[in-house]
Amino acid sequence: MLSERRSVLVIYTGGTIGMIRNAETGALEPFDFDHLYRHLPVLESLRCRIDSYSFSPLIDSSDMNPDFWVRLAEVIEENYEKYDGFVVLHGTDTMAYTASVLSFMLENLNKPVILTGSQLPMGMIRSDGRENFITSVEIATAYEDDTPIVPEVAICFENKLLRGNRTTKFNAEHFDAFFSGNYPPLAEIGIHIRFNRNQILKPNFRKLKVHRKLDTGVMILKLFPGIEPAMVEAMLSVSGLKGVILETFGSGNAPTNQAFLDTIARAIARGIVIYNVTQCKSGAVEQGLYQTSLRLGQLGVVSGADITTEAALAKMMFLLGEGYSGEELAMLLTRPLRGEMSAEHL
Repeated sequence: MLSERRSVLVIYTGGTIGMIRNAETGALEPFDFDHLYRHLPVLESLRCRIDSYSFSPLIDSSDMNPDFWVRLAEVIEENYEKYDGFVVLHGTDTMAYTASVLSFMLENLNKPVILTGSQLPMGMIRSDGRENFITSVEIATAYEDDTPIVPEVAICFENKLLRGNRTTKFNAEHFDAFFSGNYPPLAEIGIHIRFNRNQILKPNFRKLKVHRKLDTGVMILKLFPGIEPAMVEAMLSVSGLKGVILETFGSGNAPTNQAFLDTIARAIARGIVIYNVTQCKSGAVEQGLYQTSLRLGQLGVVSGADITTEAALAKMMFLLGEGYSGEELAMLLTRPLRGEMSAEHL
């Protein structure tokens, strides 16, 4: 799968994986990628060229934002023809958001863009960062018959390769930190890397198109027992709001009291698109399966099927940024655009 001529660009945005302990001071400081092979000599055996690009300043993933996503997409675009694949080193807290939004921004992607990170800094003895990094480089340069095996945005973490827009972080302590409840792994990593080829998107060999406009007039509203309709009304009345990711119970259920439903109806009448996503880590929204979701569908709430919250937010920002609204926006929200939803749930 590897070839002498394969090359990968490692893009360091910040985060735990890129930190190493200074032997003299004991403080953690950013990894010097100019000395990558000295720190990780095993990379020589991959027989590929590894170049690096570091953002300046580096940012903690908690500070991730749409402007940074645009910059990241542009770095990939500027180097797209120079490299066979890309590895993005990223903090874990918002990695699923970044992977999701990149999948929409990078239309006609035909090369691997593999995001990875770690729970412990690369320089620590038990760091998970070394294996995550090495495996990501190997996957980013995995080709057969001059065709990339994984031509999509994915997250490589703790022995699994997951589709980026199907992934969520579910654990803050364990090395196995990411979960894809509604889609199987793209690859399972052990002694060998076993690619699940039927699950991986196929390349279309069209020219890469990078979308730079993301609309931030979007909000996530998580329902909870006892939520006050007046509070929902206040949140849905925020100036500039265009779309709401409504995190509902179970298969898309919500309170049935009239005050709550009237609040939702008024928001939709003002042109706000409401996207129904389940709070559960696995499963799908099925509006109308129970009486508690039937009225949402009748009011015009859009079903998110089995999409994750992270992907729903990314998709809404992307489509609004492209200028879609009304019925056309609602229709596109129910269609898989980058493999972020399963057709059987639509």
